[in-house]
Amino acid sequence: MVEEFPLRPYRNQGCSYREQIAPEAAGQTVLAYLSRHYPHSTPAEWQDNINAGLVLLDNNPATPDSRLVPSAALVWHRPPWTEPPAPRGFKVIYEDSNLLAVTKPAGLPTLPGAGFYASTLLHLVQQYCPQATPLHRLGRWTSGLVLCARTDLARSGLMRQWSAQQVNKRYRALATGALAEQQLTITTRIGPVYHPLLGSVHGASTDGKPARSVVTLLEQRPDQFLCDVLISTGRPHQIRIHLAAAGHPLVGDPLYGSNGLPLPHSRALPGDPGYQLHAAELGFLHPISGVAMTLHSPPPPILQPGYGAD
Repeated sequence: MVEEFPLRPYRNQGCSYREQIAPEAAGQTVLAYLSRHYPHSTPAEWQDNINAGLVLLDNNPATPDSRLVPSAALVWHRPPWTEPPAPRGFKVIYEDSNLLAVTKPAGLPTLPGAGFYASTLLHLVQQYCPQATPLHRLGRWTSGLVLCARTDLARSGLMRQWSAQQVNKRYRALATGALAEQQLTITTRIGPVYHPLLGSVHGASTDGKPARSVVTLLEQRPDQFLCDVLISTGRPHQIRIHLAAAGHPLVGDPLYGSNGLPLPHSRALPGDPGYQLHAAELGFLHPISGVAMTLHSPPPPILQPGYGAD
């Protein structure tokens, strides 16, 4: 049984962002620099934050007109805010002194962004194990296995395997239509394509990077089918794009249509919910011992054969 984590808003404790000023920023005012580099806040909001003492320059309160110098330490504090609803938990699948593998629930972002900070897998994993960092990411509404490294040696060893496409990744998906054959290999290239809100998102593109997915039919259902998808590449939204490009968009996918491109006139974003996709298996060599490992995460009930049968 897959453990459920409810979606709830969460008020965090705020956070601090630190950076060292690069030579090319020398001479700019603090207000101009922050407004240009962090447009999530307006210049007026940045000025209010600076005047409230939330911005420090070399450990001293900055003013809007403070001038930046190379290598200066700039710190700005973001007060607590309420993050959008998300599940705040994960399940440990495997751990040793070098590795941590967890199951991420659907709805939990892997990394901070878009108003999420404490309600992210990175933050929650590092509360459990401060030195652990995810080696890859899943889309917010994709559930399943995420592998983390606990040491620099483990991280570098696994990243070499990832770069050499030696990590086997199997996903479980629910797609529309009927698959005419037991197995289908999709090699549609993936790259940036136009999006009306974001400017661009990843999609099927003849100018994109090579990608390969092998789809295996598990169960045909009325107007949809359950399948496993093996991928040797890891392009953004690869499975969603590939199945859509093959004429079988994921059931409920609000973004991608049957050509592997964003749906016409849709204002959906990549992080919007609706589709069913689960990272079910990872195969790799342990970066320290060299032992072959295969980790499994059970899919949710809707992605298991026989779901809904009497």
